[in-house]
Amino acid sequence: MTATWPQIHAERAALADDLSDAAWNTPSLCEGFSVREVLAHLTAGASLTPLRWTAGVLRCRFDFDRQVAMRLAEHLGDSPADTLARFRRVVTSTTKPPLPVVAMLGETVVHGEDIRRPLGIRHEYPLETLTAVARYYLGSDLVVLARGRVRGLRLAATDSDFSGGSGPLVSGPTLALIMAMTGRSRFLDDLDGDGVEVLRHR
Repeated sequence: MTATWPQIHAERAALADDLSDAAWNTPSLCEGFSVREVLAHLTAGASLTPLRWTAGVLRCRFDFDRQVAMRLAEHLGDSPADTLARFRRVVTSTTKPPLPVVAMLGETVVHGEDIRRPLGIRHEYPLETLTAVARYYLGSDLVVLARGRVRGLRLAATDSDFSGGSGPLVSGPTLALIMAMTGRSRFLDDLDGDGVEVLRHR
């Protein structure tokens, strides 16, 4: 945990810096959400205590999509500049919903790419950050289906020591494996192996 929070803070700060002149209405890789809305979602995640998260779930009658929409609206702000300013204020936050800290790192990386990829922004992540996220998603379906999506496949990174699973091979950059595990089909073209088409179907 003590190592993970600095990784989260570093990735949030890098994302904020990348978005100083963003095309805010660009559709993100999250279907139905603009890059601005995804950033507000990240701000919401960094602002929710377990108590507020639980209260929101009860208020929304366990409709988690409704809770996401409600919290996003709270943090969107009046303008793109306001959205970015709100995100900058939570860069060093250690507030989180009732999730493992590494899940927050995963959210930061995955949603960062949901924003960057459509904008044509490339970011170099530390391999230790990506490896930690990849290992987490390989063993978890919490929040996002990942483990179930790659069940029966063997994943092998070409740029780190990450690997796992058994079955048809899916290989490529660690970031592409992470994004494919979390359902971002745009990254499948960065991967190789007999398991890629299985993953594409899923």
